[in-house]
Amino acid sequence: MIALIYIHGFLSSPQSYKAQQVGALLGAQRPDISYHCPHLTPYPAEVQRQLETLVESLLPQPVYLLGSSLGGYWCTYLAEKYDLPAVLINPSVRPYEMMLDYLEQPLKSYYSDQVYTLSAVHVDEIKAVDTPLISRPENYWLMAQTADETLDYRQAVEKYSACKQWVEEGGDHSFQNFERHIPSILEFLEHNKNRDV
Repeated sequence: MIALIYIHGFLSSPQSYKAQQVGALLGAQRPDISYHCPHLTPYPAEVQRQLETLVESLLPQPVYLLGSSLGGYWCTYLAEKYDLPAVLINPSVRPYEMMLDYLEQPLKSYYSDQVYTLSAVHVDEIKAVDTPLISRPENYWLMAQTADETLDYRQAVEKYSACKQWVEEGGDHSFQNFERHIPSILEFLEHNKNRDV
């Protein structure tokens, strides 16, 4: 069976709108794809262990990655480590820079009452999984909107310059009208099934 992992963004959850849209479409139209959207904390070492454990539990069946914002950063790490296809939605390229603005202050989840506190060690942890070079550009599809109010889309365009890209004028960080792209996302991922696993 094919597995698709959706990785949500910073302080988000499986309840996010895009995660729900993907799950609903797969449930209605693609019962051959098992859907996985783990709840992730902002703590990088914990997230790394959780995602690696999930991917390794699903292999050697085909595994697809889809991530938004910080989830796109994690998708890149996993795609490089395991040679997996990945679609990145307004991905964070250098989250360790933004994290500096949130250190030692309470951070509340967007979808629950959970509160987190980041420290300098978490910045080191997120840097440790950085992937400055993309070794298999054919594995990636970057989707970005230029009016993203949270991240500078040009950073992603530059990092993934050798990859397939869809850059839309306007929009926002949530990626407006995301649902209309889901069929194309699945088509791309299926065309780039794990080749060497």
